[in-house]
Amino acid sequence: MLTEERREAILRMVERQGSITVKEAAAEMGVSAVTVRQDVRDLANRGLVVRVHGGAMSPAAAGQAAAPASGADRSAPRQGPSLGLVVPPGDYYYPEIVRGVQEAARAQGVRVVLAVSGETLAEIREQTRRLVAAGAEGLLLMPRAGIEPAEEVERWLAALDTPAVLVDRRFAGHAGRLEQVASDHAHGAGLAVRHLAGLGHGRIALIARAESPNTLLIREGYAAACRDLGLAEGPEYRIEGAEGPSSAAWFEELVRAVGKGDVRAALVHNDLDAVTLVGLLQARGLRVPDDLAVVTYDDEVAELSDVPLTAVAPPKRAVGAWAVELLRRRLADPSAPLAELLLRPELRVRASSGSPAGN
Repeated sequence: MLTEERREAILRMVERQGSITVKEAAAEMGVSAVTVRQDVRDLANRGLVVRVHGGAMSPAAAGQAAAPASGADRSAPRQGPSLGLVVPPGDYYYPEIVRGVQEAARAQGVRVVLAVSGETLAEIREQTRRLVAAGAEGLLLMPRAGIEPAEEVERWLAALDTPAVLVDRRFAGHAGRLEQVASDHAHGAGLAVRHLAGLGHGRIALIARAESPNTLLIREGYAAACRDLGLAEGPEYRIEGAEGPSSAAWFEELVRAVGKGDVRAALVHNDLDAVTLVGLLQARGLRVPDDLAVVTYDDEVAELSDVPLTAVAPPKRAVGAWAVELLRRRLADPSAPLAELLLRPELRVRASSGSPAGN
């Protein structure tokens, strides 16, 4: 069916029924919901229909529905598109991104519906299906880290029929028409290494969370900065979990290395581990930054440490705001070039990095 034929068919449906839903029209014509949404936008721009949540109405029906009761506010803005937001469960990192989404959506008159991702790809697929069925015209996706198999996740994302933006996640060359916005975590790690090297430290340890989706990028940025500066990479301590023997063991190993003078500077991912490390060092009579210069990665609670911690701060709210903007632009113009945005973190210098007593 040609474009104008589809739009004529939509107009006839609207005239006959007074209103339509995108889902029903797509099923009747045998086309995708994305195609029908674009047709509805074009017809609305020409004044032939009125866009409503999940569909369209005839101008006459919309006028009756919009007629305000006596004393009602006639100047209230029309509701913009509805977006579905899927976030991982329970991590302290993501609320700032969600706040960025909320603020941008409120400013642009966009409605956002939140879903918390499950443990499996099947659960996430079902959540996104429900969001779209409920009227979400676009999707903001932060799938849980470590969902396997990764190839299947990429295939699903690439095949999505609904416009979508991947938020603080990055996929390589198999993302289809998916757009992406994320913090440049590799650049942020490089900021930390360069700061500590500028203070005279020639060997910098890396302490990183194994389960974080950002660890690989932080490790890449750390290694690249060491190469650029001609530094040998320091020891790496990998945290396997927040609790249990593996977590306790790396703390003990690192504290012993600091006590012997083997480790004098460290990039720690994340703030909570850095704060815990400061307390353990103090309990052993060791001081930050005199015995260990610390830069932490995240800056959620770094300033609240007993020794305020120098931190790399990813632009989380900006990531959320840009995700909304990218999706809004995509909905307004589906033919526009696809975008991948990397937003650079900043370094916030506090007492914990200090000035080394020596290398």
